[in-house]
Order: sequence, then C-alpha cells, then structure tokens
Amino acid sequence: MARAFTEPRLVLASHNDGKLREIRELLAPLGRDVVSAQELDLPEPDETGKTFVANAVLKARAAVAGSGLPALADDSGIEVAALNGAPGIYTARWAGEPRDFMVAMTRVNDELGAAQNRRANFTAVLALCWPDGHCETFEGHVFGTLVWPPRGDRGFGFDPMFVPDGYDVTFGEMDPALKHAISHRAVAFNKLLDACFGGNA
Repeated sequence: MARAFTEPRLVLASHNDGKLREIRELLAPLGRDVVSAQELDLPEPDETGKTFVANAVLKARAAVAGSGLPALADDSGIEVAALNGAPGIYTARWAGEPRDFMVAMTRVNDELGAAQNRRANFTAVLALCWPDGHCETFEGHVFGTLVWPPRGDRGFGFDPMFVPDGYDVTFGEMDPALKHAISHRAVAFNKLLDACFGGNA
C-alpha cells in the first residue's frame, strides 16, 4: 500500500518551465505549498538512469537532499514506434543545448522519412520521495500519431506534432485544460493522487 502524503510543503524537482507550469496546475487543488527546485536554486542532477523510473527517482532524491523537503519529480519523453522507442529517455537531449524542440521534432521527422507508421506515445513517470528515503512511483501513457509540419503554439516539447488518439488537433493546438485532463502526466498524476492523497485534497 502506498504511503499517504501528509506534509504541507513539497518541492517540484524540475527546471523545465513547461513541466513546472503543468504540474503546478495539477497540484493546485491539493492545497500544498509548492516550491520548485529552480526557485530554491538547486542544481540539476545528471540523468544517468536507463529508464524513466530511474531518472524520476534520481531527480526527486536529489531535490530531497538539497532541500530537506519531500520532492516530486517527473521524467517523461516521447517514444516513436518506428524508431524503436527513440528518443525515449533522451527526448530532452535531442533538443540540444540550449533546448530547441523544433530541432528535436525535425530530427524525428527526418528519421521517420517515408515511414508509414507514425505511431508514438508520451510516457511520464512521477516519483514522490520523502526525506527518510521512501519513494513512490507512478507511470502514465498517452498514445497518438505524429504529424508534420508541427501545429499550434500551446504546450511545450513535442506537443505541436502529437495528435492524441480520438482527437484531430495536436497537443500544441489543444486547450490546456483538455490536454491536462488526458495527458500522460495527468494519467500518472491521477494514480499518485489516488494512492498518496486519498483521491482528493
């Protein structure tokens, strides 16, 4: 059975503005004081894990160590079927430094070439870790198809080229409230909410 989260304060272990905005909105109903690793000037750890779970736990534990507070970290990416799941855990790295996701989207499209299979999924893993070392992890997925050229300026990352199943607009075109309701991160967050927050605030 998952551990209930009763602490009043939580660190979001991310320096990604898009992720921070999305996770803050998901956390808003819980009534917790949320501060980001960025605001605490905590360094970003090297993501040396080989899976989304390993990297999420690594980031959460680094934030706990730096702040002394419980921390919530996300590791997420896009997995393209015809590219054997790439870029996967290396999604952000495909965007280079400084991160430019137009570069990453172009690379994916170029590598797909004339491939008929343009199926892809976003995966998100949330890791919630406490100062005593205990961690809970939750995984979510959303499946869809990649389009080219990218469409829409909402969202972030690969959102402008991803059309989720059952819709005809990309995440980049979609109303943020709808995206938050169906995204990979929302699926993972709802699992976390049910397990650690009793399904509500």
